[in-house]
Amino acid sequence: MTEEKIYTSENTNVNTKKSFKEKLILVLRMVKIEHSVFALPFAYLGQFLAAKGWPGIVPFILLTLAMVAIRSFAMAMNRILDIDIDRANPRTQTRPLVTGELSMTFAISFAIVMAILFIFFCFLMNSFAFIFSVPALILSAFYSLTKRFTVFSHFVLGAVLGLAPVAGYVSVVPEIPLVSVLFFFGVTFWVAGFDIIYSCQDAEFDKNAKLYSIPSKFGLKSALFTSSFSHILTIVFFALAGYTANLGMFYYIALGLVAISFLIQHKMVTPDDLSKVKVAFFTFNGFVSILLFIGAIFAL
Repeated sequence: MTEEKIYTSENTNVNTKKSFKEKLILVLRMVKIEHSVFALPFAYLGQFLAAKGWPGIVPFILLTLAMVAIRSFAMAMNRILDIDIDRANPRTQTRPLVTGELSMTFAISFAIVMAILFIFFCFLMNSFAFIFSVPALILSAFYSLTKRFTVFSHFVLGAVLGLAPVAGYVSVVPEIPLVSVLFFFGVTFWVAGFDIIYSCQDAEFDKNAKLYSIPSKFGLKSALFTSSFSHILTIVFFALAGYTANLGMFYYIALGLVAISFLIQHKMVTPDDLSKVKVAFFTFNGFVSILLFIGAIFAL
């Protein structure tokens, strides 16, 4: 089975005899568990900042479970709402819902369970987290619809992940201070920047399907410029967040390494050569949140 496999009605047969392990692997594929590396470290960063160090085992576990739940919900909703788009796009025709390896009924049930678990974990944190749990769920599901009417869909996705450091802070202290807001904007522009790069590979498909993205509406050159500018803003907001939180040398060394990673990935991807989009998307961006989290921990 390849990424370019063409979807046909033969791909919709659901195998009801799959073992638990096989089903689990399919679920992990659906939610792209490896992409947890983008948001989870920022959630921990917010939590450690709020606690001024180790937050304790219970808050740490609750935050981890809540983040896993909402991310799983968001990815399941994305697959459910985009099923027709995924069927038509050659790049996404091997996704479990498209092939029929997972049923729509299963995906909907999975999303509902994850939403309930997320609300429950937020309830266990504090009343402030509980109040904002439903709006967070709505925003994370709403993202998938935005590509149908606005080129700012990249920034909506960024805002969804940008809630991670805010959620981390709120899990310990029921308030939203300036530092968490600055990290929110930093993550928003960071995610939007690399999502624009990633969407370059679907520019032609999106244009033909009348979907909104910066690459499909303004071309690859403008899209990559917008991505670069977004990542410049990312560095600015992360630097301001570090200054506000009085983070020291280790944090700024980590931020410097993040800036270098941005320069490298923007050198790798050009309008004439998109062959290294996936490398730029995951390999380099996968280290951003980890680097800043480690830098912040050593700086506390």
